Amino acid sequence: METDRIVVFQEQTIRRTWHADQWWFSVIDVVGVLSESSNANRYWSDLKRKLAQEAGSGQPYEKIVRLKLTAPDGKQRETDCANTETLFRIIQSIPSPKAEPFKRWLAQVGYERVKEIEDPELASARARELYEAKGYPKDWIEKRLRSITVRGALTDEWKQRGVTEGREYSILTAEIARATFGITPGDHKKLKGLEQAKAANLRDHMTDLELIFTMLGEASTTEIAKRKDAQGFQQNKTAAKVGGAVAGNARKELEAKSGKPVVSRENYLAQPDSDAAETPGLTPPRKKPRNKQ
Repeated sequence: METDRIVVFQEQTIRRTWHADQWWFSVIDVVGVLSESSNANRYWSDLKRKLAQEAGSGQPYEKIVRLKLTAPDGKQRETDCANTETLFRIIQSIPSPKAEPFKRWLAQVGYERVKEIEDPELASARARELYEAKGYPKDWIEKRLRSITVRGALTDEWKQRGVTEGREYSILTAEIARATFGITPGDHKKLKGLEQAKAANLRDHMTDLELIFTMLGEASTTEIAKRKDAQGFQQNKTAAKVGGAVAGNARKELEAKSGKPVVSRENYLAQPDSDAAETPGLTPPRKKPRNKQ
């Protein structure tokens, strides 16, 4: 299950993370959307100070928590986050014509997540609808959804085996990718021309073969971790290298027989002449991968 996700309200991105069985949203992102301030950090700092001065306990600022979210530079940084209930109270302190539409949107995204947890098939159906709306081919969509399931099984295994979510997950993921493709995820994104698209998910720009080998590397890692009963970060790092090598060896054999590299420059970014407007935080609609020269 992917616990960190960007959502979009009126073409503006809002970061959120799943923590303690509920969604927590970036307060800075919300403040920026509602206040339309050129300096959302300063606006939130002033508002937080104002809320702190209000009499009585249980004020919204007291229920803000610091959680790690992906910053614009791609790094994980702690930022002020609030759950749905606290955000509703913060919104009341921001004079904005967007307040009511935002409340309705917030209630909807929260409801959808709860329903997806109760019925995982809803999450799969919703993801399929989103990819179809973006113009991805149906056969690619099925592979992408399967890759999400494989990834979820791996992270569940890591969690049970004492790997810390966040930085350690990222390191192990990079180890698998390096052994599978011979390059790190960061270099893979650069190869595809995604370095400027900070919110772009590399896997949403992979070809069919790249997805297949990604799944093989992660499924192999899961199986090896189980068989070896890997515990803690270091043992699971070893399993990640071995699992990735399984996929890497298969990739090299295919490349030798086909005469064509698996790692591709293709991406699903919109072509310059596309009449579809780009939506921040989402991959624009594309019917076929773009071959970036």
